[in-house]
Parts: sequence; structure tokens; C-alpha cells
Amino acid sequence: MKKPPIPPRNLTVVALAYDGLCTFEFGIAVEMFGLPRPELPAWYDFRVCAIERGPLRAAGGLRVHADGGLEALEGAGTVIVPGWRGADAPPPPKLLAALRAAHAGGARLLSFCSGVFVLAATGLLDGRRATTHWRYADALSARFPRVRVEPDVLYVDEGSLLTSAGSAAALDLSLHLIRRDHGPQVANQVARRAVVPAHRDGGQAQFIPSALPAQGESLGVLLDWMRRRLDRPLPLAELAARARTSERTLLRRFEAATGRSPRQWLIEQRLGRARELLEGSRLSIEQIADRCGYGHADSLRHHFRRALGLSPARYRERFAHRAPARSAPNLPEKA
Repeated sequence: MKKPPIPPRNLTVVALAYDGLCTFEFGIAVEMFGLPRPELPAWYDFRVCAIERGPLRAAGGLRVHADGGLEALEGAGTVIVPGWRGADAPPPPKLLAALRAAHAGGARLLSFCSGVFVLAATGLLDGRRATTHWRYADALSARFPRVRVEPDVLYVDEGSLLTSAGSAAALDLSLHLIRRDHGPQVANQVARRAVVPAHRDGGQAQFIPSALPAQGESLGVLLDWMRRRLDRPLPLAELAARARTSERTLLRRFEAATGRSPRQWLIEQRLGRARELLEGSRLSIEQIADRCGYGHADSLRHHFRRALGLSPARYRERFAHRAPARSAPNLPEKA
């Protein structure tokens, strides 16, 4: 049996606070690392660091009172940059120097959304992969050409330098780090308390606006239609006819918008639905396979082992919670 990971020695997490603070991203840092969790051993010690003198105003009319100034970074094990006040706003030189010193001392640096512009300005991301919100990807590439920008992923882990895409992807990165530090069971427990998925498949390309031609349905409408019919065969010819376009055009635009072919996208969606049913229903493996378009349980087991490295039954043992009823929510529509 694989041993659980050993948490890092330095569990001090410091989140930066600045005038113009991104409230949502800062709230994610607090939710993931700052809430007391007495049921979990060796949890993080969360602090807030002001990068400048107050008042520190946050979006929504809030004001933030920090625990201290940049000196707090000297003893940090992890530093979080929760967004930034603008892609065109230069970070203060003292902040950049403090981040470089913290990283040199062994601290991990995380950025949420536009916070990557701060990390990039330190020079630490030169030659490394990074991501940000898809709206900022071009600006990040233009301003910091030595950073290898990956615009279609939810987060990038470069060891001691971690970056996330748009706002909600900060949850994905945070859970990834918790999983890295404490193991999947703890990460899953934290995710359930926050009522978010412990792991999301795919990347942010699926959220970039991209519609099919005006004479057909938008891709978003087509995707919704497909999600409601995961239990049925959905051949490419039928999808193209539904979208009122050729198969070749649909393939090109589908992949440009989602980063996946229709077949790959369906596999991920069916796997996600199967995971939901395993966690939240009492349906048998055979029933779940039928509901998710696998046809039979052996096919479901094959895809589960290939994608997750464990069987559906083992997955249910690890992640299922008590289901009050035999039926499953949000099942595909039947003709």
C-alpha cells in the first residue's frame, strides 16, 4: 500500500494583501488554507501580509487588516499572490525582492489568476511553464516572452512555483497542493467541506467563447444537448447534423473551443457522470455503466482504470457518501 505523503516541514502559508485586493481570489486562499480544521493533523498556519501601508481596500467595498508586513515572508513555507490589481500595474520593487528572497529560502510561490504577473516580474518564471486567465494569456506572453505560457490548463505545477488560471481555478490549484502535501483523502475531505469537486478534468479552453457559424446552434447549446444524452451513442455525423455543419468543420471548431475532439470530450463527460453516480447514488456498477453510455460494466471498468488507476468499486469505497435515495440526480433524459 502506498504510504501517505509527508507534509512539508514549514506549514506557514502567507497570503498577500494589497490595495485593490481581488476579494474572490483572497477568499479562496482563506477557505482552502486559513480555516481551522481540528479534525486534520498538521494543518497550515495561515497569515496575511500587507505589501504596503493601509488602507487596503478590496473589491466589494471591503477593507483588510493584515497580520504584518513583508517581513512575514521571511518565515513562510508557501506564499500566495491572490490576483493582482491589474495586468498593467507594476509590482513594487520591495515586494519582488521579498518574493525572490522567500523563494531562495525554500518557500513555494503560488499565483491565482492575474497574480502571475507579479511572479513573472520577479524573473523566477523565466524558462518555466505558467498559466493565467485566458483573457490575460496574450498580455502575459507579450510582456514576459521568456515565460512559457500555457493558456488552456487550469493550473501549472513547476515544483516550487505554481500558477492557476481564472478565478475559480484557484480552487483546483489549492486542492492540488493540499493533495500533494496531505494526500488524496484529505484533499477530498477539504473539497467536500467546500462543496467543490476534488478534481476537475479538462482545461480552461472549454470556457473560452467560441461559437459555431450563425446558421447553426452555438457550441454551448450543442454541448448541453450532448450532456443530456450521455447514455446514448452520439456519432459524429449526428452531432454535425445537429450543429448544421460538416463533420470536418465541427471537428475543427470543437477542438478549438474545448481542446478535445467530440469523442475525447464525451469520454471525459461520461467518466465525470459515472464518478458523480458512484459517489452520490446506490445504483449498481452495471446500472451506472448503462446510464453513462458505456453499455456494460466491463467498459466502465476499463475507462476507470485507464483514467484513474482504480476500479469503479474501489473508487466508490474511497469517495462515496451516504445516499438517502436509490435514484440519482441529474440523470440523462430518455427518449
